[in-house]
Amino acid sequence: MPRNAHASQYGVGWECNRGFLKKDDACALLAMPPNAYLSSSGGSWYCNRGFLKNGETCIAVKVPLNAYADDDMFGNGWECNRGYRQAHDTCVRIIVPSNAHALDSSYGYGWECNRGYRVSGKACVPVVVPANGFLTQSGDDWKCERGYMQLGEACSAVAVPKNAYLDSSGSDWKCERGFRHEETRCIAIILPPYAYIDYSGNDWSCEEGFHKQRALCIAAR
Repeated sequence: MPRNAHASQYGVGWECNRGFLKKDDACALLAMPPNAYLSSSGGSWYCNRGFLKNGETCIAVKVPLNAYADDDMFGNGWECNRGYRQAHDTCVRIIVPSNAHALDSSYGYGWECNRGYRVSGKACVPVVVPANGFLTQSGDDWKCERGYMQLGEACSAVAVPKNAYLDSSGSDWKCERGFRHEETRCIAIILPPYAYIDYSGNDWSCEEGFHKQRALCIAAR
């Protein structure tokens, strides 16, 4: 076992002590630049807070006005204060419009419209919800209530014909089992001999031993 090494924790061979690196059959001292510290594994190093890695050195971070140093080793070493956002190498004040609130995010506008408002340019305008409509979960759009469909900026009642029902969306209809959709009506399905309503409920199939030919079930040869 070389100097500055210890028995492997797995019981086979040896490992270098903290702050040393394996090189051939020896343990060489890990070269660390000023303003750096050992990683938790002890086999590499990171720069101290306020410094960034640049090759094999740690260079001081230049923190702009209205910013603070952070520990993100993959970023630029600083973050803008709350109420400011990054613009190249500076931090500029976020102008929050009426009916909006600031966000802790460096992406987008840096603000978000309050519920019931939507972005329009650099302002927040009210979401106009029509009769029989409601605000969506996002708060910046609307949908029609069940039983109504969107027509332009209004909610129009869904006209459900006889022998039909509202579908799962609530904005359209489907024919009941045994009826088929024809324009705005539900027409009863007329079954020929040896036929049955299929799994969809809106068409028919022939029994085993028969095949569909136009509107009839013909015996298979």
